[in-house]
Amino acid sequence: MLDVRPIEAFRDNYIWMIHGAGEPRRVAVVDPGDAEPVLASLAAGGLQLEAILATHHHADHVGGIAALVAATGAQVFGPARDRMPVDCARLAGGDRARIEGLELEFAVLDVPGHTAGHIALAGHGVLFSGDTLFSAGCGRLFEGTADQMQASLDSMAELPAGTRVFCGHEYTEANLRFALAVEPGNSAIMDYVKRAAALRGAGRPTLPSTIGLENRVNPFLRTRRENVKSSAERRAGKMLPTPAAVFAEIRSWKDTFR
Repeated sequence: MLDVRPIEAFRDNYIWMIHGAGEPRRVAVVDPGDAEPVLASLAAGGLQLEAILATHHHADHVGGIAALVAATGAQVFGPARDRMPVDCARLAGGDRARIEGLELEFAVLDVPGHTAGHIALAGHGVLFSGDTLFSAGCGRLFEGTADQMQASLDSMAELPAGTRVFCGHEYTEANLRFALAVEPGNSAIMDYVKRAAALRGAGRPTLPSTIGLENRVNPFLRTRRENVKSSAERRAGKMLPTPAAVFAEIRSWKDTFR
């Protein structure tokens, strides 16, 4: 099982540190919005940063990259169609991100919606989903369309059920409150509410999730389910003929949900 550990940043971001299959002191990080906690973790563990992986261009995911490159000389991988703060290996769907020093390779998925060029990275039984797929939720549509985000989420939902999901933020409890509003009778959501509360009460992340769990609890992966569709149509006051239309309605609902 791939060794992935969280580094907390800002109010609710996670920077993910990957320990590879090769030399144990060599690591990579995903979406380092802040260099300082990464540098502190490297120093504390006597670790060498080999690579930086970025899923999209937002500052809370890339803001620390330039400082980390200056301090470590790490190789940077980033999305081909999002702007990046440094020169990097540009990745798009179908490409592979190979980190030689860690003996790791990830498949690249194009997952537009949150940003136009957002990518995700899948391999070794894990998915780094950035701000496209959250546990029990998904990212806001800043640059993409509902149809794009529906397709992006569908591509992730089709990954093996045991795939561990490492997303960019600790939003799980808030997302679950919304998920229950959409599907109040979903027992899997109710169970996850209890588990997430216990983890956060113990000061632990709710992440990683799994694709199997997300397919049971995440309303944005369940837009073809009749009870999710019915909830969206009641709120819209009209029929919603496609999964993307259902998605757009529940995304709009979530944007104002308190």
